[in-house]
Amino acid sequence: MSDSSSTIPFVDFSYQHQPIQAQLEQSIQNVLQRGDYVLGQALLEFEQTFAQACGASYGVGVASGTDAIALGLQACGVGLGDEVILPTNTFVATLIGVMRSGATPVFVDCDPHTALIDLTAAEKAITLRTRALIPVHLYGQMVSPRRLLDLASTYDLLIFEDAAQAHLAEREGYRAGAVGIAAAFSFYPSKNLGAFGDGGMLVTQEEIVAQTMRSLRNYGATRKYFHTDYGTNSRLDTLQAAVLNTKLPHLLSWNADRYRIAQQYDALLAPLAEYGIVPIANHSAEGHVYHLYVIRVLRACSIDRVTLQTGLTHLGIQTGIHYPTPCHLQPAFQQLGYAAADFPHAELLSQEILSLPMYPGLSENEINQVVCAIESLVGFTRDESLHLPEYSSLRAR
Repeated sequence: MSDSSSTIPFVDFSYQHQPIQAQLEQSIQNVLQRGDYVLGQALLEFEQTFAQACGASYGVGVASGTDAIALGLQACGVGLGDEVILPTNTFVATLIGVMRSGATPVFVDCDPHTALIDLTAAEKAITLRTRALIPVHLYGQMVSPRRLLDLASTYDLLIFEDAAQAHLAEREGYRAGAVGIAAAFSFYPSKNLGAFGDGGMLVTQEEIVAQTMRSLRNYGATRKYFHTDYGTNSRLDTLQAAVLNTKLPHLLSWNADRYRIAQQYDALLAPLAEYGIVPIANHSAEGHVYHLYVIRVLRACSIDRVTLQTGLTHLGIQTGIHYPTPCHLQPAFQQLGYAAADFPHAELLSQEILSLPMYPGLSENEINQVVCAIESLVGFTRDESLHLPEYSSLRAR
């Protein structure tokens, strides 16, 4: 955890890792002693415990979240000739996963308030070729499970969740990973549940999907040297699984701390709405796990997003943008035939959004410093009695 006089980083792992350092080292040592580095005991244990935590029956660990999408769609029978609906305001891995499966991606816009996929637009995009819909549970907030299940039932669609940012998120009585036929997770180090490198997992209720996924991740082999599928090499390392299994029991507590931080941000930023600073809306209450805390810098603001971010950097506060260019405008995918102005909400959001520091252990003083810095940059002055002593030193930097 950073102290009040230092730079406030965008992400800091020390609060999570220091208290369990001995357990982490022991879990790694156990793997070294067993020597089962690939498809070992720790992986089998983590697959089971994580799937259960999500409310799913099966878990299959793979090398990355991208592979969890690409191979997961294939395991669900999605491929060439199928259309898959997804939001354009997502990390490019969602799109790459669809394209690697052989399916055709069909973009739709997002809700400008939550940044989640616009399900009304998604319904309008359904055709006879539509096989699946990918709700991206963005920033740690789930897309409405009830509406997803209604769409699946009405149009005979597969719901394949992109839950890369939504570890143990909840909404309407469901956890991320328990809504559709399957869900893809990422364990990139900065995720709510992060490994010490890359990693991913598919969770599913369907035994046949899990069996197929295990084959696809392991060269298409159902047993050694017997290949029934055209697979690849994409296995979650046993060492990474051991680390993740050690961290998993703490995830609910870490998520609760993220929610605590978000509530403080919300309260302190509320007066800035009239100044054009508005957080992305939470429609999930405590079910939002806040992988990221994102604000919008609206046109009503006295400064633009670039100026605000630059000013915060000069004040020692690190920020991010998730994501600056929607998928349909990425140069690598021009062949899909989309153009500027096709999805106005996503395109406008990409110019407005700014991710503030968010990680377990971020202190109240640090949150206050971040908000005070934003206030000073947009020209807002609150009651001096609410300012912490650290604010004067922050402004002097």
